Amino acid sequence: MDDDKLKLILAVLGGIVFSLIFVLLAFVLPLKDSMSQEEKVQQTLEKISKGIKEGEVHPPPGEKH
Repeated sequence: MDDDKLKLILAVLGGIVFSLIFVLLAFVLPLKDSMSQEEKVQQTLEKISKGIKEGEVHPPPGEKH
C-alpha cells in the first residue's frame, strides 16, 4: 500500500474518531445549568453565613463583650 493511501485512510479514520468523540460529548454535557450563577452564589453565601453563625461563641448571660 502506498504511503499516500495509508496517510489518507489514517486521516479519515482519525477525523471520524474525533467527530464521534465530540458528538458523544454533546449528548453527555448539559446544554445549560439547572441553576443560574446568581442562585449558586446565593446558596454559597447562605452556607457561609450559617457556618459563621453556628461557630459564634456566645458568652454567658451575665457577661458582655
